[in-house]
Amino acid sequence: MNRLFHVTSALNRESIRTHGLDWTRMGAAPGIAGATRPEEEGVFLCEEFTADFFVRMNNTGGPVDVWAVDGIDVELLLTTGTGYQYLPARIPADQLALVEEFAHRPEPVPDSSGAYASRLTVTLDDDD
Repeated sequence: MNRLFHVTSALNRESIRTHGLDWTRMGAAPGIAGATRPEEEGVFLCEEFTADFFVRMNNTGGPVDVWAVDGIDVELLLTTGTGYQYLPARIPADQLALVEEFAHRPEPVPDSSGAYASRLTVTLDDDD
């Protein structure tokens, strides 16, 4: 059994602490991709290295939380047509630990021209 992760709006924090992860309780905030109702009958989960992708995807309109989920048999996960994995079951609160609070999607930084600046730096080496 692996430790998996779930990313959700921070608005859901108290409900999750009380009821665990339960897609039938969706309503306080949109899903991480912006959906206003469950996309699957289950809880989307990911590996630790993928959690940042979902934090950056954040279409909830506010801060998000990252929850560690213990005790899940990965063989029970189903895969959507778009490649995301979910557990077709509710996950009780005692299997969860809040590991990151108020993670925000990085906002683009406008430069002086009014366009958005990139954080990418390109260095050319002419010493051939």
